[in-house]
Amino acid sequence: MPSSCKDIRQELVDCMLKSECVKKGNSVKECFKEEHANEVPSECESIRRSFYECRRGMLDFRKRFRGNAPE
Repeated sequence: MPSSCKDIRQELVDCMLKSECVKKGNSVKECFKEEHANEVPSECESIRRSFYECRRGMLDFRKRFRGNAPE
């Protein structure tokens, strides 16, 4: 995993560990399900989308040679 994705992943983990859903004893995976959507801060959702785009960019052949640099 490129270092850029590692940084975003760690940011997502840190954000989720501070969320109410995880503090109640749920796992991070459970917190991203629809029934817990109101307990996850919007900041964590935006970080999750960024992480998804970073991982997706790893599979995109056009970006493979250029890296995950912003367009």
